[in-house]
Amino acid sequence: MTLLVYAHLGVWGYFLYGFGPVVPLLRDEQGVSASVASLHGTALAVGAVAAGALFPALTRRFGRATTLWSALVGIGVTVAVLSLARALPATLLATVAVATCGSLLINAVVATLTAYHGAAGPAAISEANAVACGMGVVAPAVVGLTVRAGLGWRPGIAVVVGLVGLLTVVALVARIRLPYGVPGAAADVSAPRRLPAPYWLAWVTMAATGSVEVCASLWAAEVLRGRAGMDAGSAAAAVSAIVAGMFVGRLVGGRLALRTGPVRLLLCALALSGAGFALFWLATVPWLAVLGLLVLGLGNAMHYPLGISLALRAAPGQEDRAAARASYGMALAFGVSPFVLGAVADAVGAHRAFLLVPVFLLVAAGLVTPLGRRLPAVPARAAA
Repeated sequence: MTLLVYAHLGVWGYFLYGFGPVVPLLRDEQGVSASVASLHGTALAVGAVAAGALFPALTRRFGRATTLWSALVGIGVTVAVLSLARALPATLLATVAVATCGSLLINAVVATLTAYHGAAGPAAISEANAVACGMGVVAPAVVGLTVRAGLGWRPGIAVVVGLVGLLTVVALVARIRLPYGVPGAAADVSAPRRLPAPYWLAWVTMAATGSVEVCASLWAAEVLRGRAGMDAGSAAAAVSAIVAGMFVGRLVGGRLALRTGPVRLLLCALALSGAGFALFWLATVPWLAVLGLLVLGLGNAMHYPLGISLALRAAPGQEDRAAARASYGMALAFGVSPFVLGAVADAVGAHRAFLLVPVFLLVAAGLVTPLGRRLPAVPARAAA
């Protein structure tokens, strides 16, 4: 069952990381400006907000298992629509629909793993995100292969449809069933509407660490060009060092999360991200800057898995609502922080503007310690 849930998140990871290289191709195909093409990124944030509003009601009505499978099938259908769309309004609407299904899937995955694995929830969430990152390494390569073969980006991204079908067949043949009766769905019905204060500390922490991830992914190439003297192509390729670091970090971090408390481990991850950023920001030669990005990715790897685990632990009995509201924080981070950094970069340059990243790290670190003191105890295992 756990591996099946990991595979669900892996399908979403393939689309999410594969869609990044598709946006510039869509820009060329549709003949629009860079700012207009970037609306596809905004569409992803809109979908996350929509999923946050829908998720609690869906789990109360249908349960987590049905919601998770429906989200997976929805990803397959909406990606198929996106692959067929041509006009800008159609691709934007399809992107919103894909992101809504994807965010519903993420919420269901983290709520299910947290409720099923109890104290081992952070480790399980970390491993699930490692699978997503692993697929994120594969997806851009597949899209690139289909483009170089003259087939365009559509077959590369439409692989998602095949993955959805394959995963469904495997689950049916192996008779793997997700737990319908894990604690949370029923508890959410009678739970108070107001989430506790410790949850909101975790929420802001996630928004801050999400801002670190998106700013590094979108703006690191610009700094590599201006500071380390790399050409545009090499700088764009070097950003994959962040994803590689996140993949390794989540594999290793999943094991560490079984032996180390989430608060202490998150503080260590933030410190590692800070060290990687310092190395990257100070470097004037390409190899050292890329090494800094790799270390930054290693630290960033555990930000989301530990942050969402702490958020759900801070709201016992309200896991579905807590996961849904976390979508808003991530949407805020991914939708607003890149534009803030871009505006600052226009005024002082990309290299100086990148100093916003350690500010986000310090905000997160400043909230984690008081959050840890206010968390309720977690049982060793909450079985279905």
